[in-house]
Amino acid sequence: MAQESTGITIAFEAYERSLSEGRYYDAHNDLEHLWYPRRFEKDDEVLLWKGFINAAVCFELIKRGRQEASEKAWKNYLKYCPLLENLITPHKQLYVKMVQIIEHTKAQHV
Repeated sequence: MAQESTGITIAFEAYERSLSEGRYYDAHNDLEHLWYPRRFEKDDEVLLWKGFINAAVCFELIKRGRQEASEKAWKNYLKYCPLLENLITPHKQLYVKMVQIIEHTKAQHV
């Protein structure tokens, strides 16, 4: 469990760095290795990761001028984001911080 927790923290540090540097494709990849092996689980934390990945995809699509596709990815992010409210995890504060960063990044692209 401790090793998994460390891996989550490291992945999200990389995700945050990639977002802040405008490397949205890399941000997607930073979380993909966490989510992909667990993608069929109906666990709220895993689904939240999927939402964070979709946020990065949204930003990459905006960067590529694909507005309609970016809106679809953003709607997927919005679908999973409310899961954070009732999530019980040692990473909750980390996820709250990610939501703030994502929302700030989105505001810059509007």
